[in-house]
Amino acid sequence: MRVDLQRYITYLEAENNVSPYTIRNYLNDLKGFFSFLSESNVISLEMVEQSDMRRYLTQLQKRGIAKSSMARKLSAIRSLYRYLEREDLIAYNPVASTSSPKLTRQLPDFLSVEEIERLINTPDIATPQGQRDRAILEFLYDAGLRVSELVQLKIEQINLEGREVRVWGKGSKERVALIGKHAVEALRVYLYDGRNKLRGKKNTDALFLNRYGGVISQRSVQIMVDKYARQAGMKVKVHPHMLRHTFATHLLDGGADLRVVQELLGHTSLSSTQIYTHVTQNQMRKIYLAAHPRVKDNMQGEKK
Repeated sequence: MRVDLQRYITYLEAENNVSPYTIRNYLNDLKGFFSFLSESNVISLEMVEQSDMRRYLTQLQKRGIAKSSMARKLSAIRSLYRYLEREDLIAYNPVASTSSPKLTRQLPDFLSVEEIERLINTPDIATPQGQRDRAILEFLYDAGLRVSELVQLKIEQINLEGREVRVWGKGSKERVALIGKHAVEALRVYLYDGRNKLRGKKNTDALFLNRYGGVISQRSVQIMVDKYARQAGMKVKVHPHMLRHTFATHLLDGGADLRVVQELLGHTSLSSTQIYTHVTQNQMRKIYLAAHPRVKDNMQGEKK
């Protein structure tokens, strides 16, 4: 099993160009499955049957594992078996007809316009770290970036004049994200002052640096966002992905087309973007009342 797993990891690294962060998550999700097989005296992946998969999911359920986590673990196993099947390393795929747990989709949390303004204005831009942090917060909100995309940015990917950012998203897919004038201004300050002080004598093309001149980590960004949210008096726990949720929500509230938001977020499926439409019901009602000719006439008549 370990040999098959190593082949799979090599495939992900060499042919699929999967990021180390994603590979680490795959390994974490597969670790429990391999332990289960070992405890069940299953010595090879080819020996696994659909009944084993059902027992594994039942075990996870008894341990109180959330359905979303169960679905993610099953997805990692399914990806592994698709690879084994494609390479003719197994004769039977036990996961092919195994259904994922039915999920209750969580509605995304988001910040109001006033809250996001307070958050972004919290860092002290008199310091190099404050200049960097302001630019990071602007980028997360203005461009709707994933934190994994943000920490991988290089200077060459930024076009300040065109207000564009070339982003490598999930599955190594490239897209163009847009930024506003506030993000451009914050980035200029950081590039011409704070970044040089953080970089010191190191030669790097990474955009966002830590205090030692190395690439800032996702964990550091998460801690930083939480710190400023508390300083700004937020009553909810704020994380980087919430700024992405806020980006999408505010765009839709402003009347943006759903497919445009899909492109900006880098979603491959429109259904992934549609989850944000729940938060725009009030705005949708306002547009409906203002735009529909018969409803508009009725409203005007009532006012008279």
